[in-house]
Amino acid sequence: MIELYTAATPNGHKVSIALEEMGLEYRVHPLDLMALEQKQQEFLAINPNGRIPAIVDGNNDDFAVFESGAILLYLAEKTGKYLPKDPKERSRAIQWLMFQMGGVGPMMGQANVFYRYFPEKIPAAIERYQKEGRRLFEVMDAQLAKTRYLTEEYSIADMATWPWVRTHEWSGISIEGLPNLKRWLDELAERPACQRGILVPPPSEMTDEERAEAIAKMVTQ
Repeated sequence: MIELYTAATPNGHKVSIALEEMGLEYRVHPLDLMALEQKQQEFLAINPNGRIPAIVDGNNDDFAVFESGAILLYLAEKTGKYLPKDPKERSRAIQWLMFQMGGVGPMMGQANVFYRYFPEKIPAAIERYQKEGRRLFEVMDAQLAKTRYLTEEYSIADMATWPWVRTHEWSGISIEGLPNLKRWLDELAERPACQRGILVPPPSEMTDEERAEAIAKMVTQ
């Protein structure tokens, strides 16, 4: 069984969606990020960077994997699923996975910090990250005009990117005028594994305002 250490965030949802899509048996260990459980020594032994998600593969000598993109690659290689066998197509899927890891996630994450959480409103920072997030969405929209998914086949690149893009309103980034991106968002939202994956772990009962206040305290510590 795979032990999944996670929280209800887009990065966490990448891996729970993948586990659901791949039909792997896993046990969930929710971490309370507000209580800084991810900084405790027990978890740091699994992920020295103190971030979720991380997994421990009980079927592979309790092998630990951290960083969401690395976890997705590990699971795809373990199962032989959702990563093309053809070398060129495989490279394309990995390229779009890295596009999410280096672009979509970090830019939307920073948009969240300055738009929602940072105690001081800095308009230039908010505009910078929202504009860059929108630019990345436009890149995706152009790609999705040519392919059904980020590549020809549904892959771990889509699993990595969808949990972030679906939260665009929280980041204050519009998808108006991006029909291909909207089509892709809606299609993935209908996938049962995606629906199950975003409920792992169960969403917080906090209101948006309470969540924003709690995260604001965490990011300014």
